[in-house]
Amino acid sequence: MSESGSKYAPRPVSNVTTYALGGVALVLIALIVILAIRWGRDDASIRNDGYGSVHDAGVTAVLDQKSGAILLGRGDASKTIDVYEDPLCPSCGALERLYGQEIAQKMDEGRLALRYHLVTFLDSKSKSKDYSTRAVAANECVAATGSGPVYSKFHALLFTSKQPKEGGTDLSNEDLATVAKEAGASLEAVQCISSGANLDAAKIHAQMARAALTDANGEVATPAVFDGKDKVDVNNHEWVVDLTK
Repeated sequence: MSESGSKYAPRPVSNVTTYALGGVALVLIALIVILAIRWGRDDASIRNDGYGSVHDAGVTAVLDQKSGAILLGRGDASKTIDVYEDPLCPSCGALERLYGQEIAQKMDEGRLALRYHLVTFLDSKSKSKDYSTRAVAANECVAATGSGPVYSKFHALLFTSKQPKEGGTDLSNEDLATVAKEAGASLEAVQCISSGANLDAAKIHAQMARAALTDANGEVATPAVFDGKDKVDVNNHEWVVDLTK
């Protein structure tokens, strides 16, 4: 019978090992603290939180029937910028979540208007394989009625609380119509979405927007914001303020 077990004495942990383990623990603690701070900053970085979507009835939505671009703002807006988005794009959702309310206030003040160009390169990432296209069609249905406050709210909902996850379950046309109702859209707009009436036009318009984005940006990447020909750095937390000084 072996007695090796009874003779075994554990080796003391060296000071070097102790310091190494302590160092790893400190690194892990520091990482947790950093992540917690970042998460806190993300929540705190929502600009003008509580303002909501556009309030002023003087803000209108104008759908360009040829290109599909949607101009949202007052007719006397001091500045108009171009925004390229895909309805399924997570970064586009983050842009709306962080800056949408600040943008809405600048619109109400007549200091900013946005021209939305909606693309559909993430269709294949949706469960239905055509969510982006159907969402673009829905945006056009709502924008065509002309109400800025309604379109602003609809756009905000689609890109924040109602935005599907890539690869996850997306919204049917009936679901999109329900979101439009929640935003206060007219019966005409709701029926337009439910029936898929704008799908063919949306496909053409999305292709045009994609081509325009490629020309302007050199690649199809969203969100992309342009002040004329100059690309706006949306990682600059003050970009909306800088544009409206």
